[in-house]
Amino acid sequence: MSAPTASVPARTLPLIDLRSAAPLPIGRPGPELVDLRGRPLRDLRISVTDRCNFRCSYCMPKDVFDKDYPYLPHSALLSFEEIARLARIFVDQGVRKIRLTGGEPLLRRNLETLVGLLADLRTADGTPPDLTLTTNGSLLARKARALRDAGLRRVTVSLDGLDDAVFRRMNDVDFPVADVLRGIDAALAAGLGPVKVNMVVKRGTNEQEILPMARHFRGTGVVLRFIEYMDVGATNGWRMDEVLPSAELVARLQDALPLVPLAPSTPGETAERWGYADASGRHDPSLGEIGVIGSVTQAFCGDCNRARLSTEGRLYLCLFASRGHDLRALLRGGADDDALARAVAGIWQGRSDRYSELRASLPAALPDDGLRRVEMSYIGG
Repeated sequence: MSAPTASVPARTLPLIDLRSAAPLPIGRPGPELVDLRGRPLRDLRISVTDRCNFRCSYCMPKDVFDKDYPYLPHSALLSFEEIARLARIFVDQGVRKIRLTGGEPLLRRNLETLVGLLADLRTADGTPPDLTLTTNGSLLARKARALRDAGLRRVTVSLDGLDDAVFRRMNDVDFPVADVLRGIDAALAAGLGPVKVNMVVKRGTNEQEILPMARHFRGTGVVLRFIEYMDVGATNGWRMDEVLPSAELVARLQDALPLVPLAPSTPGETAERWGYADASGRHDPSLGEIGVIGSVTQAFCGDCNRARLSTEGRLYLCLFASRGHDLRALLRGGADDDALARAVAGIWQGRSDRYSELRASLPAALPDDGLRRVEMSYIGG
């Protein structure tokens, strides 16, 4: 890929900085891959596009991702057949959950075809992987039924506030909140549940939306999750003083809507679960629950079981990584399934990253090779 020319705007990110490839190690394939810290491979997140129709400041700020931004050409993207082949390699080695992400995944044409291919996969015990998708909800109302019919099981919708003015400011394309809410209703009606709603909380921007969001979704069957504003990539202008710690957020909610802690539902779960309490102080399942993801103040590296596959076939082992392992080159170079399995095994078995654990004590623990960390819009959140 050629370097950007002088005519490219100064803040446009050179693609090579985001997508530099690490060497491919060779490992020992098996049904239960474990990394150097004893973490199993269970969760594969697949980005199907690097494009999005929103310009949220914490992910794809408009002054960087403008009309001149050099998105990947379609020929560079993994085809649906390539994605399905790689996904099968991962499922054979322990993956139990597949999440489709972007960018905005519903912008990828005929995505239902990919969903159908992935829904046909089976784990070693004969069960299908948990197949889910994260979306901004803008196209969900028109696509929810087709996705469910193709085999999608669940959706997670990003929604950063109910106040229309706040939401339009945050998505920065003047998209109305009512259309996202219609998408959530369509997902529920299609059976894509339990629907989860993710709210990124940025102090001084949308923290006033915490309680209205909780009240709106309480008792609806929708699981609302609050996510700390993260220092992902190099474009979102992240500052620690704009992070609202999860502990403070829970305390605010407790004042109005009593909560009780709940046990994790699965190993390696990123969200700390809290259930709405009834008058006796016990969890009332009919009222539902919330989750808080303290990715900045409460690192969960020790249980991380996720790998991320970019839209052009690079495998990343951390949301804060700067280098990915190029699996597309193997796919298009004629590698057989055994070679692909050995590469995946070697990558995971050599994994030792723990960026979030190091952040507080070693601020200089960012990559020292001069490369930018990968953007969230490139490999999904």
